[in-house]
Amino acid sequence: MPRSKPLVIVTRKLPDVVETRMMELFNARLNDDDQPMTREQLVEAVKTADILVPTVTDRIDASLLAEAGPNLRLIASFGAGIDHIDIPAARGRDITVTNTPGVLTEDTADMTMALILAVGRRLTEGERLVRSGQWTGWGPTSMLGHRIWGKRLGIIGMGRIGRALARRAKGFGLSVHYHNRRRLPEEVEQELDATYWESLDQMLARMDIISVNCPHTPATYHLLSARRLALIRPHAYIVNTSRGEVIDEKDLTRRLREGQLAGAGLDVFEHEPAINPKLIELPNVVLLPHMGSATIEGRIDMGEKVIVNIKSFIDGHSPPDRVLVEQF
Repeated sequence: MPRSKPLVIVTRKLPDVVETRMMELFNARLNDDDQPMTREQLVEAVKTADILVPTVTDRIDASLLAEAGPNLRLIASFGAGIDHIDIPAARGRDITVTNTPGVLTEDTADMTMALILAVGRRLTEGERLVRSGQWTGWGPTSMLGHRIWGKRLGIIGMGRIGRALARRAKGFGLSVHYHNRRRLPEEVEQELDATYWESLDQMLARMDIISVNCPHTPATYHLLSARRLALIRPHAYIVNTSRGEVIDEKDLTRRLREGQLAGAGLDVFEHEPAINPKLIELPNVVLLPHMGSATIEGRIDMGEKVIVNIKSFIDGHSPPDRVLVEQF
């Protein structure tokens, strides 16, 4: 007699090819209108699902997990980040958590490099000038930005994305520096021509461009605090494609307004989707709607990873992308 399919509840709309495969393999309940689930809907989902497939917009905290029914045994998150899930609380209820690491590396590194160029060369300011109809033609001192060739790039977090960014930066003639919890092997440093800084403070004070590529964890909340932002030289700028919570956004906005920082390229925000209105007003800031990993190929790859994790779990195997408490 065939085994019944597990009830898989998906909290957001996924690419059609991914949803179709989920319908074939599982008893999948999809979110056709793509509106984030309310708290009440999430409570109902964890009470009834065998497997929950949330995204970064869903807050899976301890109080929500306390409502979980006895059948919920796997949270197969659609995304690489895990800061929206209380991993210890899930483990305490014997719920396995998986994510989708690796597949977004190149896409996010591409977007980070694009932001570095966009801020330094004032691309969005130029685009707005053209669209406004106020451009009067080329001039020798019009829309002057800064050359990035020869500048120093400080990468905070040298994981997959940080290393992919370093490879791109090297091609653009940037001098690569990095701070990481653990120093990279010597052969990797040589490949990337990267300089390691054990002290984040010392690195920040010497860079022309700062890129935030570390995950958000309790240890990295406001890693770029008001004190550390004050260390960055006024001509430098910051790019963040990681998580908004890593930077003290209020102090960052103040420093940008007062000219204590040259500019910023932000794909993520501390309280997204809410954005500080004062940040929106600044012409020297490029703002994107958390689209660093938004490619069709990347989203499909993420969905395929979710499916593999679910299939492995229901077949009695350890999912390949299981998140361990020790990692959090």
